[in-house]
Amino acid sequence: MLIYLACVALVGLPILVAEWLIGRRGQENPINAMADLARRNGRLPAWALVGASGVLAAFLILSFYSVIGGWSLSYTLSSVTGAFSGQDADAIGALFGGLLGSPVTLSLCMGIMMAYGSYLGEEVNLISTARTVIILDTAIALLAGMAIFPIVFANGMSPGEGPGLIFVSLPVAFGNMTGGTILGLMFFLLLTFAALTLAISLLEPVVELVEERTPLSRVTATLVGGVAVWALGIAALMSFNVWEGFLIFGLNIFDLLDTFTSKVLLPLTGLGAILFVAWCLERKSVADELNLGGGREQLWHLVARYVAPIGVIVVFVTG
Repeated sequence: MLIYLACVALVGLPILVAEWLIGRRGQENPINAMADLARRNGRLPAWALVGASGVLAAFLILSFYSVIGGWSLSYTLSSVTGAFSGQDADAIGALFGGLLGSPVTLSLCMGIMMAYGSYLGEEVNLISTARTVIILDTAIALLAGMAIFPIVFANGMSPGEGPGLIFVSLPVAFGNMTGGTILGLMFFLLLTFAALTLAISLLEPVVELVEERTPLSRVTATLVGGVAVWALGIAALMSFNVWEGFLIFGLNIFDLLDTFTSKVLLPLTGLGAILFVAWCLERKSVADELNLGGGREQLWHLVARYVAPIGVIVVFVTG
């Protein structure tokens, strides 16, 4: 937990602030914002690739994350009907396997912070706002862990099973405890809501890009982006059934999208954002915009230039 909190403070917080700062200064979609800022600061236009990487990551993540949202929605309906009651792990596993094996009920998530940063006014204190976001995010994660792990351990389950924990182990626990039907319904309903809100965030940089690069209105850009994501999501969904034999580098489409975004695009986008702000933008202007002075400015300079990039590189290499 201490390592996690240290990473949040020394890596997550600086990158969040950096992406917001890029977005607010650029006042455009992530690609245009990076290109314009690079030009204004006498840097190579290739920095726009950082914004492009973020937008691509958001697009690809949303395509397969929508499939997970579909699973969650299906399990919400199963909770309502009491499908988990009295079932063992084999029965729930068969239920999840049937869900994966069906190519239909499921066609229903970076550059996100750069996009949101373009909507932030100069009156917003980026450091304090980012601190609030980090604290709330961590607190909610801890509360979720305190709620879920006792259920997992009480039923002799492993917490490291990935999707199997959510869609196999927890339904078994819910189906064999007093009030489990209500708890299961609440859990998967909130999970579905989380998937929906994340989908909105992931689609935003794509919509902003289409809206600013084409004559399309925001509504039409949303429809275009949504349909494109939906189409790729269908391919991710099919990788569990009718296209399960189609592999790229030994991975099905869903796993390929997951691996490429989480292990390549996200670390590279975060690394590019923090390096650009720390090394390419004028130091005093950044300090003034973040309301930093004296020791706080020195600390930001140290963390943004060295600590955070090294942390991201470690994640990239080891991941």
